[in-house]
Amino acid sequence: MSFLDSNKKILQQQYASLWEELVSGNEDGLSPEDIKIETAPAGDPTLSIKGMHVHSPRDPAREAKRLIETINTPHSTLHTSNSNGPVVVLGFGLGYAAEAAASLGRPVIIVEKHKSLLLKAFELRDLSGFLSANRLLFVVGGSGDGITSALGIANEIIAKDDAEKIKPSVIRNKALIDLDEQWYKAIEDKIRTWSMRDDVNTATHKRFGKRWVRNLKKNMSAIRDLPGVSHFAGLASEREDHTRRHRDTEAQRKDDEFLPVFLAAAGPSLDGIKPLLRDIYERCIVVAVDTSLRFFVRNGITPDFVLVVDPQFWNSRHLDRCLDEQICKRTALIAESAVYPPVLNLPFENKFLCGSLFPLGTFIEKQVDSKGRLGAGGSVATTAWDFARSLGGNEIWIAGLDLAFPGFKTHFHGARFEEKSNSESCRFNPVEKWVVRALRDGFPFKAPSADGGQVLTDRRLSLYAAWFENQFKQYPHLQNNCLFQDGLKIAGLQSRETEKFLSLPKRREEIDSRMQTVFEKIEKEFNSPQEKKERAERYDNAVSVLERGLKNIKAAAEEGAEIARRALRYPLNAQQQNKIVKELDAIMRRVTESEVKEIASFLLPLIDEEKNADVDGEKDQFKAYLKSSLGLFNGIAETEF
Repeated sequence: MSFLDSNKKILQQQYASLWEELVSGNEDGLSPEDIKIETAPAGDPTLSIKGMHVHSPRDPAREAKRLIETINTPHSTLHTSNSNGPVVVLGFGLGYAAEAAASLGRPVIIVEKHKSLLLKAFELRDLSGFLSANRLLFVVGGSGDGITSALGIANEIIAKDDAEKIKPSVIRNKALIDLDEQWYKAIEDKIRTWSMRDDVNTATHKRFGKRWVRNLKKNMSAIRDLPGVSHFAGLASEREDHTRRHRDTEAQRKDDEFLPVFLAAAGPSLDGIKPLLRDIYERCIVVAVDTSLRFFVRNGITPDFVLVVDPQFWNSRHLDRCLDEQICKRTALIAESAVYPPVLNLPFENKFLCGSLFPLGTFIEKQVDSKGRLGAGGSVATTAWDFARSLGGNEIWIAGLDLAFPGFKTHFHGARFEEKSNSESCRFNPVEKWVVRALRDGFPFKAPSADGGQVLTDRRLSLYAAWFENQFKQYPHLQNNCLFQDGLKIAGLQSRETEKFLSLPKRREEIDSRMQTVFEKIEKEFNSPQEKKERAERYDNAVSVLERGLKNIKAAAEEGAEIARRALRYPLNAQQQNKIVKELDAIMRRVTESEVKEIASFLLPLIDEEKNADVDGEKDQFKAYLKSSLGLFNGIAETEF
């Protein structure tokens, strides 16, 4: 008996694109001879492929239920860790595990390499109820890149249900994974990368939060005094007459109206472009990251922009011995307002800020001057790419974006890291030890490379790759071309031959003209005496509001901490407890309703798990509430605003 017709109706109604893919007729590597169907003693169909049992040959439904029972076991190898997150089923088979997973009431993401197996399942089993009653997402065949989008959609579904931030649980069908080991491994790498994002962000906040705040406090006046990157929006798409840009749609413009942008990251493959630097300069708007500026200076080329966004002192050292007269005059500095303060005092003639990534800077910008927000994926290269995108061209040429360690190299030859390791090398701490540490400390692993092989990368770099892949999908009209790609495979980044790049026309004169036009406009408008006066007034008012708001929050927190501290000293009756709760709730409203509450929230130190142990072990609910409130208010009161 075939159930294909009943399943087909639901598929066409709710999963139309999946059904079209299933019946497209494309080969998927399995022949009918590879697939064997039998009836289990329990009465359900069971499946084997190339002699391997995909399900229990006795009772596949019971096997699936027992598998699901282990999914929330703390030390189970079947899942990542969150009992509220979606369930990812790697290998659908005849759907028993996916059907059992749906009983948990969580979104189910079905990942299957072979669409012929899905068709076989829909033919052999009545899955119409399963398909219509559950929140299912399918990732079928291809490269498996859709897993990242599916996880994002599942996250949105759960957020609507007011669930906590998710991490997925993973169920693996061993037989199907063994059949296509590399394909499923790539999927799991993407799942792991997606799941690590929040852990990395939290760790980064904990490590650099205080540094960001200190830098912002010192750099705050720069928000008043420096223009934003928004002034360069459309630089690569404008014409010299500045008329057609407003008259025509983007689709109507010809390719020669766009200026190409060249982005230089600092990976090992950057060395490959050395013979092309003059050609790159003549043809493209050149954007360098702080790490790669040294490469241009040593080879006698002046980039149009250099981006510096890292808050640390050592990162600012990448600019050491790079700032000759030509660089300072012709290269525009793009920085974030939390950058290490001396960076903004460097002798660049043209300095610009991108929109702040932190509530403190954002609060001032909103009231003083909007700078133009750029994406942040954790690396200066991600921010530099988003700046290149914001220029409005239709193609970005990229070099040095390896996000890996090809040949066990970390950066281009002559990078600051290499200089530092060479200068500090000694018999007991040789250069080789520095390199090994750099490779080891990021939890390295092998991943698919751009040339079709394998290359060494690590968790941090794979996160950046996921960010780029996501951005490339969001801007499909933008071509991202790579020269001398020698690192991690990044979906959406196309390797191009040198001849293709050299076929671009030379346009340096036009680039310089457009840049000069922007600088003149900024001088006329942003730096006019009247605008500077009004901006100063807005800045003074914003700082006053900020200081007053933070002072009030600190005073409220000190008051709340004292109330909680007193209440913990003596036993209280029900009436007294209710009074304390009302007082603390009123104080909490003073904090949460403040116009600077986002800033206080960001500045609040992350509470150490050990400090929470006393609260977690408290059986008296009222005392637990008091201890929790005391910890929160003390944290706010002790924070340096």
